[in-house]
Amino acid sequence: MEAKKRLYLGLLTFSLFLIAAAIWLAWYLIFNRSMMLNQVLLALLVSAAMLFLIVFALGIVAMVIMIIRSRTTPWQENVARLVNEWLFPVALLAGKLLRVDRDSILRSFIAVNNYLVRSKKVSLPGEKVMILAPHCLQNAECPHKITIDVANCKQCGKCKIGELKKLADQYDCQLRVVTGGTLARQAIKEQKPGAVIAIACERDLSLGIQDISIIPVLGILNYRPNGPCFNTDVDVIRVHNAMDLLSKGGR
Repeated sequence: MEAKKRLYLGLLTFSLFLIAAAIWLAWYLIFNRSMMLNQVLLALLVSAAMLFLIVFALGIVAMVIMIIRSRTTPWQENVARLVNEWLFPVALLAGKLLRVDRDSILRSFIAVNNYLVRSKKVSLPGEKVMILAPHCLQNAECPHKITIDVANCKQCGKCKIGELKKLADQYDCQLRVVTGGTLARQAIKEQKPGAVIAIACERDLSLGIQDISIIPVLGILNYRPNGPCFNTDVDVIRVHNAMDLLSKGGR
């Protein structure tokens, strides 16, 4: 199912209204408290909150402009990253209050992120790109330890790891198969890629994108015909397209 970018952007905007309501409540308290010290402290809090509100509003506007124009500038990237880091949990809370499906919000967030990454026109040699794949893509009956070394894959065709290995060899890029977010972060720290193509479920992808927000990350959702974390699948064509985009800068 194609994720709608407007869902996440809409929840970010709703989050601003929640913050604005909190500012109004604080402002109301200012004029209904007798002690001058309380009024001064509340005034400072309101001023700081209004400053954050303005920055967050600029961040949302910057993201919308980047999506519409399919181009980006450093200041837009910085303010958009700030908004994502601070308002992402608020957007999830807003979605919960509005009874919006959490996975739908995460898919929308991933779609927005991918569009913003495309807007950056990244252009890197293959060896500077890392493909991160979850271990659940490997056939559960396979005896080979590809999380230790993906070269152990025999490319038998029972899962998509073999196809990903061929793709990595074609582009001379790094392929790592990991068992969780901690090892994924460790792999990125060790290899220091310029960009990442991450394959995972909604939760792991969104958390990973948040954790390594400085590095461009294209997220690709896996398929779970057998349930979560067991013999999952992925559209290798989408991975190929992502690799082609990052290695050619979208041109």
